[in-house]
Amino acid sequence: MARSILGLKPTTETLAPALSRSTVSTALSGPALQARLRQKRSSAYVQAMTQLDAGGHVHSPVTTQALVEAIRNELPEVDIESLPLGIVSRCYLGAPYEVHTLDCSGSIIQHYKTHQGLPALLERARGLALHPGYAFIEVYSTRLIAVGESGQTALIDL
Repeated sequence: MARSILGLKPTTETLAPALSRSTVSTALSGPALQARLRQKRSSAYVQAMTQLDAGGHVHSPVTTQALVEAIRNELPEVDIESLPLGIVSRCYLGAPYEVHTLDCSGSIIQHYKTHQGLPALLERARGLALHPGYAFIEVYSTRLIAVGESGQTALIDL
């Protein structure tokens, strides 16, 4: 029960937001989350993620933030903690670059040279990212999701 401070009685309007956040959750989990992550990605999302090379090495923060927003828009019912940690895909800038990443937590796009190490969680997606059958790899804490040009997905639990 909330206590009144300075003799003011709390209203239901001030209690409702906290109550709704703690007791009502629309985020998916367990089998429902896994089923949602397996669903085909939209063509707009695939196109947005495959344009990482379009601006060369220097990307504006606005462009990078737009890519992070594209992920959130693609998976609106997925809780923020369950969104990808990053995206890894083949880099088409040419030698010596091999792959590039989008770090969703820091909103950073980075291009990596052949034999240059990626951050640990993203490194495990490098081999798949180089496979010609995949447009990019979504990296999660416990899984990788390979996404093809058509939007079809392949889920790999780690």
